[in-house]
Amino acid sequence: MPRIMIMAGEASGDILGAGLARDLRALDPEVSLHGLGGARMEAAGVQLLQGIERLDIIGIPSWSELKRAISTYRSLSQRLREMDLDAVILIDNPGLNLRLARTAKKAGHRVVYYAAPQIWAWRQSRIKTMQRYLDLVLVILPFEKSFYENAGVACQFVGHPMMDDLAGSFDREELRRKHEIEGEANVVGLFPGSRKGEIRSLLPTMLAACRRLSEDAGNQPLRFVLGQAASVPDALIGEIVSEAGIEVTIVRDRSFDVMALSDAAIVASGTATLQTALIGTPMVIVYRASWLTAQIAKRLIKVPFLGLANIVAGRKIANEFLQEDFLPEPLAGEVQRLIGDPQAMEAAKSAAVELREVMGPAGASKRAAQAILDECCRTRERGSR
Repeated sequence: MPRIMIMAGEASGDILGAGLARDLRALDPEVSLHGLGGARMEAAGVQLLQGIERLDIIGIPSWSELKRAISTYRSLSQRLREMDLDAVILIDNPGLNLRLARTAKKAGHRVVYYAAPQIWAWRQSRIKTMQRYLDLVLVILPFEKSFYENAGVACQFVGHPMMDDLAGSFDREELRRKHEIEGEANVVGLFPGSRKGEIRSLLPTMLAACRRLSEDAGNQPLRFVLGQAASVPDALIGEIVSEAGIEVTIVRDRSFDVMALSDAAIVASGTATLQTALIGTPMVIVYRASWLTAQIAKRLIKVPFLGLANIVAGRKIANEFLQEDFLPEPLAGEVQRLIGDPQAMEAAKSAAVELREVMGPAGASKRAAQAILDECCRTRERGSR
């Protein structure tokens, strides 16, 4: 019976971990799964480690966040030294997980990284840690395979799990009826991120831009629909929307629906930009980090774009409004341009076709699960010698 530990320290990792757990159990019903994660992983059959909480930290951590991270690291390290495991699976969250990789390897476990750190963008010095402590890296973006192989790290491209959700097509008109969008209305989708810090930093400016769009709409009906991540508390979204004084329809945990029914979208930099691009909706990519985080990023980031959709496409398919450029007036102007320009919609659809070809077929999670079970077999073969 394979014994596997899955470490998913953030909300996005919980989604990947849950899909992985389901496919591991489908391929081997006897598999024993333990881990750090959230409600999705637990529902998928992972026995969560008691007394250890996930970490949802972005940018430079506060003192309280840093103390919590240190406590989590120490607790997880102790469990890794104590448990008999065939494999340890690390998902994203490199700040914590690359440290745990060292502990897991020294404890004699095989270590697999799923959804590898984006060190091709920044912190390339981390490659030395990965070379030393990882047995296999499972990458989800097509260009990552050659990057890791050139660095001497065992690597397999499994594809992106989001392609499972995008395997079919979206009936835009049916989605608009489902969410009670009148036929003639233009819809602006809002995606302010999945972390509390992102929401507080980005959503007020998004809503200020929406207020300006509403003022300039004239007789053309305009609706604003916010795709709320499941990890974000209702109270936080409700408070910020209420203060903005603008009518917004909030749709929880159905981001793909909102992306597909929108005529244009304002999207926080991250995986959501790639999702929106793959669906074929014109968008604006936005982000604002703290001054210190931004200064550090400027010195470390090695890619020409911040938005993942632009990075994967290898060109600018959506304009980016970052830091001091992320202001209501220019943001509203760009969204208004996208809504009124048929060529923008055609360009977005064309980019979606291009990206779907690059990203590969559905089934990423199943391929990752099989690769992990293969690693477990190597552990047992080594132990039987």
